[in-house]
Amino acid sequence: MAKNISTKKPLTVNSRSKALNATKRVQKPNLQKKTINGKKVVLSAREAKKVA
Repeated sequence: MAKNISTKKPLTVNSRSKALNATKRVQKPNLQKKTINGKKVVLSAREAKKVA
C-alpha cells in the first residue's frame, strides 16, 4: 500500500459552453506512484520531478 504524502486535492470548476451555461466539473491532480528509498509513495507529478 502506497502512502499518500501529497496534500493536493481536486479542484471544482465550472465548465462553460458558448451559450455560457455553467456545469460543475472536477479537475483531479496528477498523482503518481513512486518508490523512494524502497518505500512506495503517492505524490503529484510536479513533486516527483523535484525528488528525482
